[in-house]
Amino acid sequence: MTIQRSGHRYSDTETGKTLDVWFPASGAGKKRSCLAEKVGLIRGDFVEVTIDSLDAPPVSTEEAYLRLHLLSERSVQPNAINLEGIFGLLPNIAWTSAGPVLPGNVDTLRDRLAAEYHHLTVSSVDRFPRMTDYVVPEGVRVADADRVRLGAHLAAGTTVMHEGFVNFNAGTLGESMVEGRVTPGVTVGRNSDVGAGASIMGTLSGGGKTRNAIGERSLLGANAGIGISLGDECIVEAGLYVTAGTKVKLPDGTVVAARQLSGRSGLLFRRNSQTGAVEVLPTDASRWGGLNTNLHSND
Repeated sequence: MTIQRSGHRYSDTETGKTLDVWFPASGAGKKRSCLAEKVGLIRGDFVEVTIDSLDAPPVSTEEAYLRLHLLSERSVQPNAINLEGIFGLLPNIAWTSAGPVLPGNVDTLRDRLAAEYHHLTVSSVDRFPRMTDYVVPEGVRVADADRVRLGAHLAAGTTVMHEGFVNFNAGTLGESMVEGRVTPGVTVGRNSDVGAGASIMGTLSGGGKTRNAIGERSLLGANAGIGISLGDECIVEAGLYVTAGTKVKLPDGTVVAARQLSGRSGLLFRRNSQTGAVEVLPTDASRWGGLNTNLHSND
């Protein structure tokens, strides 16, 4: 499938390096303007980008930005397109209130803005911008936009609270509560809850090429974590981190590595408060009650 889109590109005036590209979902021909462009540090133009195959890796900054847009627009799901080499294609940018500039140009930008009565702020210095500056998907709540990168996939009905974080090529597949970290390659199923301070190992955070996921109607408790996948209707007790190598005790007394249970449904992982052993018991979503549906009708 060939994808062709027109976007508005910002480039560094001195070097010609592409800084970012915005691909408006509502159509081509829309331009942006910012103070960094007005004072001559960057310039804007339109660019046509064609992707012949999403299975092939991106080959340019422009193409990388289009792939990130497709994820955040929910045109494709995480892990469904090739993002190999994307870090090398995205320049490190100072994301400022006057527009994107190379980090070494921040002081120059500040000087040139002196006559504009603009108090310059730098929200981050990073390769990835905030999703909401480029794509605002319908039916979601994002309490702190700094914590959701462009390339995140947020299904309708998703709520990302202040301490929640969703990286690129990761996200939710249905109504979900995100109060913890959803890292690259990770997906969270419908009606699941990633508790406050919880963490899921992704493909860039110790998981290697393993793609971990949480199924539907599951709960990852506050300050808990997983290095395995959870199936449907699973619970991980608050504060418990289950890595692939964690030894867990089954109801029949057998002890296995947690990786052998990866992706299975109907499991409760808990730590025995007297012995310290990690135990697995059968469970279902009724044990934790599921999501509050009133919180996730984000119209």
